[in-house]
Amino acid sequence: MAAGEGAIEIEVDLPGGGVLAGMAEVVREGLSSPFKELPPKFFYDERGSALFERITEQPEYYPTRCERRILDRRAGEIVRSARPRTLIELGSGAAAKSRVLLDAMRDAGTLERFVPVDIAEDITRRVAAELVGEYPGLAVEGIVCDYETHLERIPRPEGALIAFLGSTIGNFRPTARRSFLARIATLMYPEDRFLLGTDLVKDPARLEAAYDDAAGVTAEFNKNVLGVLNRELDADFDLDGFEHVAFWDADNEWIDMRLRALAEQYVDLRALGMRVHFARNEEMRTEISAKFTRERIEAGYADAGLELLEWWTDEEGLYALSLARPAAGSESG
Repeated sequence: MAAGEGAIEIEVDLPGGGVLAGMAEVVREGLSSPFKELPPKFFYDERGSALFERITEQPEYYPTRCERRILDRRAGEIVRSARPRTLIELGSGAAAKSRVLLDAMRDAGTLERFVPVDIAEDITRRVAAELVGEYPGLAVEGIVCDYETHLERIPRPEGALIAFLGSTIGNFRPTARRSFLARIATLMYPEDRFLLGTDLVKDPARLEAAYDDAAGVTAEFNKNVLGVLNRELDADFDLDGFEHVAFWDADNEWIDMRLRALAEQYVDLRALGMRVHFARNEEMRTEISAKFTRERIEAGYADAGLELLEWWTDEEGLYALSLARPAAGSESG
């Protein structure tokens, strides 16, 4: 291992206002549109993050369990194929899944560096301290940022495995998804590899149940975004005045998650000097979650300058991990 390993370096690259920077402009635009819409990143305050952890424990919500099973079974194979010395994880969080890959890299004798990329500074610092204790000699170079905005600022040592797990790619609209994957491809050196987690197209009833669990945790999570706006923008949303809606959009092959107004109402967002009208039964989109097929992923990779190398699914074929490399002849590094 190289000299200097075992150290921790954390770079904070958030604009003034931190995690919620730019919220006012985004919310103003989203609530002024003929079809109202909010971005899903505003779900994840402390309460929202805790609620999402509860969602992953619900019997209907299979993606987290399926992804973890694939990682547990295939981590060694992933590392043998990618041969990484560095693991870069986008949206690393508490690094539960990272540890499976770090274990495999350690066992293969290739582990040198971990680059966690997350918007939560406290979690990133805590995880860095834990990991240098768990993996002697490991160098952790964390970066606290919005990876969608600051992707190009992420440290890029050669010989890296860039992991984007949790099917978060499904929250991107098609044009934004292609742009994001193309930016990934441009960042990669020829020997780098990209590991992507994707939920797969399946029976609509099973998909809809995963986003509308019987215990109501997803409904609570969805309405929590209104509480975030109340707190951060001095708004007066009545959380009981909206209901959770989630349905399968077959044309776009995504789950569409919305909040529906139960009655006509006006909401004041005092920090914005803005009053918003909701008609009875009017819906506001809060998230999309696209689902994929192998053919769609392979085509998406090719369009972005990447090449599919490996494809792994769970036993039921509900979820997939795929490994890609920069396509021959593409500009990278």
